[in-house]
Amino acid sequence: MKLKMLMVTLFAAIFLVACNGENTNEGSSPKIEESVDIKELVQEFSARNITAKSASISSEKLVVTENDGKEVTYELPEDEFFVSIAPFINQTHPCQIHSLTSCQGELVNEQFDVYIEDADGNVVLDKTIQTQVNGFIDLWLPRDQTYSITIEQDGKKAESEFSTFKNDGTCITTIQLI
Repeated sequence: MKLKMLMVTLFAAIFLVACNGENTNEGSSPKIEESVDIKELVQEFSARNITAKSASISSEKLVVTENDGKEVTYELPEDEFFVSIAPFINQTHPCQIHSLTSCQGELVNEQFDVYIEDADGNVVLDKTIQTQVNGFIDLWLPRDQTYSITIEQDGKKAESEFSTFKNDGTCITTIQLI
């Protein structure tokens, strides 16, 4: 427990230091931050360990707006694409660009069997994954691919396709288990 609190404090401190710098580009684009582990930062937002006024993640960047209005942009890895999937049974919401601070899925802290193949039939993922407190499963996958996904839980199943090309959505809320 102490280790987890230390990790949360460390990531929060890194995040706050990164967002505390002056934006010397006022009137133009927001500050671009390159020294932060983007995957860890996204995970901390998804786990709701850190907060901000808003944090949205597109196919190319994470944009964080602090409570004081300062905006910081983080570039995503060139070879990996972030996608967040909220399987559902009864309730969902329309979404294209995932909000790490406000998107909420129906099925929180529940386990699902997730199977993903690329267009060539290669298995990319085949394991049991638990949704986070926001009801989403976060994945980092290779870019510029089309994937088939199967999600199963307690005899219910859903199959779908999605892709990881530039400008594809990072929030998938259309996979209904039946």
